[in-house]
Amino acid sequence: MSTPIFEHVNVTVADPKKTAAMLVKLFGWKIRWEGPAKYDGYTVHVGTDDAYIALYTLPESAQADSESYYRIGSINHFGIVVNDLDASEKVILEAGYKTHNHQTYDPGSRFYFHDEDDIEWEVVSYS
Repeated sequence: MSTPIFEHVNVTVADPKKTAAMLVKLFGWKIRWEGPAKYDGYTVHVGTDDAYIALYTLPESAQADSESYYRIGSINHFGIVVNDLDASEKVILEAGYKTHNHQTYDPGSRFYFHDEDDIEWEVVSYS
């Protein structure tokens, strides 16, 4: 049996099309699929040929919960591996995001930023 691989994660956002456009711009990903989803919501799948993030939104009538770190089973941040950390940070800063918590320790260097939904993104390089 081959080793299992991670294929996707599904996360609720306010505007999946807007978040997908951000990820396409910042990381060069592509939209793999989009359309109606569970509970009358809407989903956009964005990523690479091998893995993606499913960006889900509730129908307008539903209320989203807040603060993922206080909910069991919530996602605290997404880690994105890049080859050139400085070049990636430049693109992220130029897009208007503030980076923080820059760290270097084995096996690599990293920084973080938050998007409009207050989702934390870790950008890391092992180069």
